[in-house]
Amino acid sequence: MTKVDMSHATPELLAAYALAQGEIGNAEKSSTNLHFNSRYADLAEVLNTIRPAFSKHGLAIIQSTGFDGAMVYVTTIVTHSGGGWIASEAACVPAKSDAQGIGSATTYLRRYGASAISGISQEDDDGEAAAHSPAASAKASKPSKPIEEWMAAIGSAQTVTQATKIGREAWADYGSSPTARVDIRKAVASRKDYLDNAGEAPPADEAGLATDEG
Repeated sequence: MTKVDMSHATPELLAAYALAQGEIGNAEKSSTNLHFNSRYADLAEVLNTIRPAFSKHGLAIIQSTGFDGAMVYVTTIVTHSGGGWIASEAACVPAKSDAQGIGSATTYLRRYGASAISGISQEDDDGEAAAHSPAASAKASKPSKPIEEWMAAIGSAQTVTQATKIGREAWADYGSSPTARVDIRKAVASRKDYLDNAGEAPPADEAGLATDEG
């Protein structure tokens, strides 16, 4: 899932962006994916390819990352010395939910986001190992449940872990529907917030405790 925000792009930024892109070549495939026996340009190579042309024309690339318990997110921003910015966000479900899996997915999305926003073309030879591919995981048939049933299940989850698990299953079921996936993400986040708040101690009067009225 990827979305782009150009609402703050200035004419000066776009002009510099066009000049920089004209000077950027494709990143060299300097890394090897042993699983697929293929080569690809790693994150360092991609950034080393972008930065000289960007810096020359007053552009900088900034990336922030996040993980909500189910998905990894990377926001890539291109800023201009004269003001203005362009941003894109990419997200994926990590192949594994441990630190290594999240780290691999984050690195993959950073490379993916930096390449996409700068116009670099490269083989995507390590993505399958880092993240579940929507194209590969999407089912040929229709989803096993209506989206309303998944939403109800998420809304009935009794723990954060359960909400995350149901969200993952719903996400996989609707692999070919970006709109549904956004709704699922919001539902999981909302349920987690509710469960976190529900875990707090209730006010004294609601707990049936005596209050001092003076």
